[in-house]
Amino acid sequence: MKRTIGIAVTVALLASIFSTSPALAAEPKVKPPKCTKSKAVPHDPKRVAQPTKSLKALPRTITFYTNCGNIVVETVGKKAPVTITALTALAKAGYFDQSLCHRLTTQGLFVLQCGDPTASAGGSPTGWKGYVDENLPTGKIITYPAGTVAMANSGPNTNGSQIFFVFGDSTLQPNYTVWGKVTSGLDILTSIASLGAVQPDGNGQYVYAGDGFPVQLVAIEKVSIK
Repeated sequence: MKRTIGIAVTVALLASIFSTSPALAAEPKVKPPKCTKSKAVPHDPKRVAQPTKSLKALPRTITFYTNCGNIVVETVGKKAPVTITALTALAKAGYFDQSLCHRLTTQGLFVLQCGDPTASAGGSPTGWKGYVDENLPTGKIITYPAGTVAMANSGPNTNGSQIFFVFGDSTLQPNYTVWGKVTSGLDILTSIASLGAVQPDGNGQYVYAGDGFPVQLVAIEKVSIK
């Protein structure tokens, strides 16, 4: 789940993929998502000051309002104070607003990855230093069960803004900070996943893939903290 793994894309490429999404969608195995049209496009991230101290009162829930429905996450609180403080600062500054979820994996690993306003898979808050890994799921067979919400990274202690929602039990190396659990909206994630992902084949066409852009455009419209 390295942050840098993925396909660097331009606004034009994403627009092309998503404009053809209806034609690509296969017959879903579960109830299809009820998504609305979003104005979100890849963009430069807002500048946000990196917190220097953890919050004394950490939020209990973080809600992601997407064009496909609301995903409510219960945080792990004091098990990941640095992470939750960072996400709180980003959310309150509107960093995630109008951002696209840029990666969906449906084979072996079952996650939807979001949190990069550039939608390039390599974006991170400008000027931030990677922060410490926390609450790593060591000693478990299924390290990232369905409903887990964790940080994507590009190596130890390189966390930034990218997160991933786990919609199906997944076993990864325990290298990714677990900071919350989906308490509402897991059905939204599975319905999005049922439509699959695509990648360009190098010949101007797009083909289904186990790891690529979601066929269904998914945009985080805003985030609230409680």
